[in-house]
Amino acid sequence: MENLVSLNLTRNLIVHMPSTIGLLTNLTHLIMTSNPLQSIIPPHIWNLNKLMTLHLGNCQLYGSIPPNIGKLKSLVNLHLSSNMLVGPIPSSVNNLTNLVSLVLYGNQLNGSIPQEIGRLTNLTTLYLSNLLHGSIPYEIGNMTNLIELQLDSNHISNSTPSSLLHLPNSLHLSMASNLSEGLIPHEIEIYLNLENNNLSGRIPLRIGGLCLNQLDLSHNIISGDIPSQLNSQNIDLSHNLLQGVIPSQFGNLTHLSILDLSWNNLTGTILEFPFFVGNLNLSFNSLRGQIPYGLLHFAPETFTGNKDLCGSIQGFRPCPSSPNVNRERNSKVVKQNLPIVILVPTSLFFVSTFVLMIFILFRRYRAKALKSDPSPTKNGDLFSIWNFDGKIAFEDIIKGTEDFDIKYCIGTGGYGSVYRAILPSGKVVALKKLHRLVLVQNSAEQPAYDTSFRNEIKFLTEIRHKNIVKLHGFCLHNRCMFLIYEYMEKGSLFYILSIDEEAVELDWTKRVNIVKGVAHALSYMHYDCNPPIVHRDISSNNILLNSELEAFIADFGTARLLDPNSSNRTVIVGTDGYIASELAYSLVVTEKCDVYSFGVLALEILMGKHPGELLSTLTSSSSPSSIQNVMLNEVLDPRLSPPRSRKMAGDIAFVAVIAFACLRAKPKARPTMKSVS
Repeated sequence: MENLVSLNLTRNLIVHMPSTIGLLTNLTHLIMTSNPLQSIIPPHIWNLNKLMTLHLGNCQLYGSIPPNIGKLKSLVNLHLSSNMLVGPIPSSVNNLTNLVSLVLYGNQLNGSIPQEIGRLTNLTTLYLSNLLHGSIPYEIGNMTNLIELQLDSNHISNSTPSSLLHLPNSLHLSMASNLSEGLIPHEIEIYLNLENNNLSGRIPLRIGGLCLNQLDLSHNIISGDIPSQLNSQNIDLSHNLLQGVIPSQFGNLTHLSILDLSWNNLTGTILEFPFFVGNLNLSFNSLRGQIPYGLLHFAPETFTGNKDLCGSIQGFRPCPSSPNVNRERNSKVVKQNLPIVILVPTSLFFVSTFVLMIFILFRRYRAKALKSDPSPTKNGDLFSIWNFDGKIAFEDIIKGTEDFDIKYCIGTGGYGSVYRAILPSGKVVALKKLHRLVLVQNSAEQPAYDTSFRNEIKFLTEIRHKNIVKLHGFCLHNRCMFLIYEYMEKGSLFYILSIDEEAVELDWTKRVNIVKGVAHALSYMHYDCNPPIVHRDISSNNILLNSELEAFIADFGTARLLDPNSSNRTVIVGTDGYIASELAYSLVVTEKCDVYSFGVLALEILMGKHPGELLSTLTSSSSPSSIQNVMLNEVLDPRLSPPRSRKMAGDIAFVAVIAFACLRAKPKARPTMKSVS
C-alpha cells in the first residue's frame, strides 16, 4: 500500500479517515468527495507532500482551514467545497504556486480575500462563494491564466479592480448577490454576471464591443439608456432603473435566446424580432403601442404592467385601425363632413367645460363629507394593488390586522411573517409580510429579501394551477412590503402531521390525494411552463391545505427558471432533509432536484413524520434489495388504521414505490414528474 499513488473513495459512508493514510507518502491523488466525515480537516494529510489532487467536498468538515495547507506545495487541484468550514482563508495558500483549481464555495469562510492569493499565477479556476467581505485585492490581476472567477453570495463591496479587467484570457466573472457599488466594469469578456449588487450609473458603451455569451446585470440600480451596441446571447437587465427605448439594433441579434428587460422604466414601442426569441420578458415598464404580431405566442405575463400596450392577446385592449388602411377613405370624407369637423370640437369644448365644473363641485362636496366623517368606508378592492394603487387595500389591511398585531400572526419564517386578515368585503386572505426592510438596508441580507419577494411575484403571476397557491396581489409601501394569498384554513402539511388529532383527520384517501395534487403541480411546472420552473424547496412546510384538506404548493421565493442554454449552476437552497445529495457537490439545479424532494415528501405523508431514519438506513445499505426489505406496514403512520379496501392498499403501495424511485442516488434514474403524475 505504501506505493499507492491514487485513492478514490467518493460517495461512500466513511465517517473517519484512518490516520494510516498519512503513511501513504507516494500518494498523488486523494479523492473522498461526499463522505460524512464530520470532523476537522484530518491533520495526517499534511504528511502527503507529493499530493497533487485533494478533493474533500461535501464531507461535512468543520473548523478552519489550517495554515498547514501551505505544506502541500505539489497541489494542483484543491477542492473543499460544500462543507461547514469557517474562519479566514489562510495566507499560507500563497505557497501553493502549482495550483490550477481552487474551489472553496459553499462554506462559511469569512474575512477578506488574502492579497497573497495573487501569487497563484497558474490558477485557471477560483471559486470563493462564502461570507467573504472587503474588496477584491488588486493582486488578483496577477493571475494571468485565470478563466473562471466565482465570488457569488459574499459581502464583497467596492468596485472591481482595474487589474482584473486586463487579464489576457477571456474571463467568466460571477459576482451575483454581493454589495458591489460604483460603476460597471466594461472589459470582462464571454460571461458577466453581476446580479443582486448595488451597481449604479450607466451601462458602459464599451461593453457593447464585447461578444458575450451571458450578460446579467439584474437587480441593481443601473440607470440611463440601454446601449444599442450590446451583443449577447442572453441579456438580463431586469429590476433596474433603465430608461429610454428598446434599441432597434436588438432586432439584428439573430443569436438572441433570452431577453429580460422587466421592471424598468422603458418607454416607446416594442420592436419586431425577425427571428425566434426563446425567452422574452418586457413586463412592468411603460411601453406603448401594438404588441408585434410575431410576439403574440408569448404568455400575456410577458407584457403585464404596460398599460398603454394593445394587441390581440388576452388582457390587452384591441389596437385601433391602422391609419394607413383608412387614409384614402378618410380623405374622401373630409370635404363632405367639414361642418361636422368644426361643430364637433366646439360641442366637445362646452361639454368638457360643463363636466369639469361638475367635477370641481363634487370634489368640494366630497372634501366636506370626509371632514365630517373621520372613518370613511373602504371598498377593500384587493385587485387595485395590481393596478399600482395599493392605498385602499393597504388601509383595509392595516385595519384588518390592527397594524399587523401579533394576535393575527399565524406563522413566521426566515423572510417574513404570515397574518390572517378579514377585508371589509368579508373575504379572508393570508398576508405574507416581509420583515422591515429598513432594518437591513445596509446589510448583506437585503438582496435575499428583495429576490425572494420578486420571485414570489414573478412566478405566481405567471403560473395558474389548481394545486398551486393563488397570489391575489402585492403591496409596495414605505412602511412595509407584503404579498396577499388565498387563505388556507388548515395551514401547512407539517403542522397537520405534527398534531395527532389533526393527523387522524388526514385519512389515507386524503393523503393519497395530497400526493397526487403535489405531483400534478410539479409536472405542470416542469413540463407545461416554458422555460421549466424548479421550485427548489418542496417540503411539508411549503404544502398548504385548505378546508377540504386539498394540497397547494406555496413559497416560490427560491424557485428558478431552467435555462437550456445555461449550466444552471446555483447556490444551495431548500430545507435540510429534502435537498438532493447531488446538489451539494455539483451545484447544478435540475427538475430531478424537485423529484427527490417529492420522494421525501411522499414518504413523510405515508409515515406521518419526516423519513430521516429510513433514508439513512437505505443510504447506508449498498444492496439494491434494501428497499425490498422494508415492510410497508412497519413504516405507515401508526395513528391511522391500516387501509381496509384492497384498492386503497394498492394506492398506498404504489405511492411508496414511486417515492423510493424518486430517491434514487443517480438523478437520471429517478422518474420524471410527468410520468409520476
